[in-house]
Amino acid sequence: MPAAPPPPAAPLLGRFLELALPTQDIAASVQFYERLGFRQVVTGDAWPHRYGVLSDGRIYLGLHELAAASPSFDSIAPSFVLPGLARALPALRSAGIEPEETHFGEESLHHLQLRDPGGNPVRLQEARTFSPDPAGTQAHSVCGYFMHLSLPQSDFMAARSFWERAGWVALPEEDSPYPHLPLTADPLDLAFHAHGGIASAFLAFECPDVPAALERLAAVDIAPLKRPARGLSVPGAGLLQAPEGTLLWLLPAVQNIQRETAMAGA
Repeated sequence: MPAAPPPPAAPLLGRFLELALPTQDIAASVQFYERLGFRQVVTGDAWPHRYGVLSDGRIYLGLHELAAASPSFDSIAPSFVLPGLARALPALRSAGIEPEETHFGEESLHHLQLRDPGGNPVRLQEARTFSPDPAGTQAHSVCGYFMHLSLPQSDFMAARSFWERAGWVALPEEDSPYPHLPLTADPLDLAFHAHGGIASAFLAFECPDVPAALERLAAVDIAPLKRPARGLSVPGAGLLQAPEGTLLWLLPAVQNIQRETAMAGA
């Protein structure tokens, strides 16, 4: 009788949980995302600070109200659940991943923070801190379809090596809707963009009708940023900024970009 195949290796970072966002005013951030069409989900009380989670049906945003961002948690941070986190440290270190902060108190949720080669924060924690939406109750954001989290990288090869070891698969580089290297994994897709464009991470959405979306957002007092994305200009796109500083880029479908580019060159 043939031997049973070995069980699949556990993801190095654990299972994706949320995009963690530090904020100094959680009420303002929650109101902003609710106006976009995000919906709050039920959270636990594992964190000592105020904490809330919102979802558009594809992505979960975890808002952490902190008096000041820590050196390792100063922007969007993909957050993962890795049971037995303290016991997993040797495996992380043997893979060349060294945390810059660890929190293993006896009466607090075990968690740690590290950075990828581009300096982007990544958070690991021992257990879930919210319940996902029940099936059929997902919200729908005015922003459109969540595509990926785009991370600024100065060395695509080093960043690719890090995220591939963590379970992502890099795809060929693409020029549309902006120059980026896409990486795919369930349930979070990533992309790398050059530091010379937008210097921070951002959430990318494919929006079927950007002008109509911006009109709907204007009706709830949300206006796009007037400054263009330096080096990452996309015809017909809209760039939003949440109260805590998170950037959300509403990108038209590729065929719409090609049509607007052709019209501009005519």
